[in-house]
Amino acid sequence: MWKQLIDQIDSLPPYALNLVLALAAILTGLIFKGIATIILRIYSRKNLDYSLFRSIISRLSTPITWFLPLLTLNIVLPLMVLNARQLKVLNNINGILLIVVFAYILIALVHIVQDYFYNIYDLRKEDNLRERRVRTQIQFIRKLLIGMIVIISIGAILLSFPSLRRVGAGLLTGVGVGGIIIGLAAQKTLGNLLAGLQIAFTQPIRIDDVVIVENEWGRIEEITLTYVVVNIWDQRRLVVPINHFIEKPFQNWTRTTSQILGTVFLYLDYTAPVDMIRAEFDRLVNKSHLWDRRVGVLQVTNTTDRTIELRVLVSAASAGNAFDLRCYLRENLVSFIQKNYPDSLPKTRAEISPEKQPAELVDLLK
Repeated sequence: MWKQLIDQIDSLPPYALNLVLALAAILTGLIFKGIATIILRIYSRKNLDYSLFRSIISRLSTPITWFLPLLTLNIVLPLMVLNARQLKVLNNINGILLIVVFAYILIALVHIVQDYFYNIYDLRKEDNLRERRVRTQIQFIRKLLIGMIVIISIGAILLSFPSLRRVGAGLLTGVGVGGIIIGLAAQKTLGNLLAGLQIAFTQPIRIDDVVIVENEWGRIEEITLTYVVVNIWDQRRLVVPINHFIEKPFQNWTRTTSQILGTVFLYLDYTAPVDMIRAEFDRLVNKSHLWDRRVGVLQVTNTTDRTIELRVLVSAASAGNAFDLRCYLRENLVSFIQKNYPDSLPKTRAEISPEKQPAELVDLLK
């Protein structure tokens, strides 16, 4: 049976034989890819949250779909009935496609490694300083590796053309007049790149840090090789050149820890019962899950000719909790004073002395 099939294939005209071999190579590659995908999916079902196999499937599915058929096609190319020129052209095309797809696979592998470390260093913890530090480094290294893979792949493709080998060699070695000219023209970009490298390892900022930049409060959402994206509290995005964080001052509320202090100011009349308000404050903070129980105090911090200033100082595990806790205390303390001591709210006093008034007004007052 096999002998008859081989004889029939050998009897085909050259173009038909070439087409059969090409289709067989592509089909074989797709079969291998399908088998591997089924096996990986079976193992990935064991973990509902994160699975290395699921990450491999999602990242490598598309590049492997192209790589295996191209690889098997490369194997059967010598078996095709082609003249020297046709074989050379097909070899060059297939080689370039293999380089592109192989680079795609390497980039996917970089993302798989990133997914693995992202699962280990989870940002959902309350105090996630270590996780943010590692993730910032991983993100920078990922982008650097992807950039290197792209540059090397372009250089390898250029090397496959005799007329462009010099350009490809220059791209891979980073020398030549063209490289010098580009370097001089892109000094600011290179400065940002070096600033990104410095930030990745000295880490004045990290992913998910709470910062105030350009008078805007937000969280570091993304750190690229040349710029930083800050997710502002109202869901706007502030894009800042990365060297801004090297050259200019900014506030980082989570530089060493996510814990923070928050304040609430109340301005009341001199008749306000401070002890009763302090007791209510103690009751409120002890009832709230937002308070981390490190700092909780109510004090009279200032006096003016009309009011006294009460400052509430509380601590929280994060900036978000601190903001919510301040709002909670402010609302409930004001409500408590309104209901129980309305006379303690700020008021303006005026005294009318009869001795200092005109006679007509004195008669009227009598």
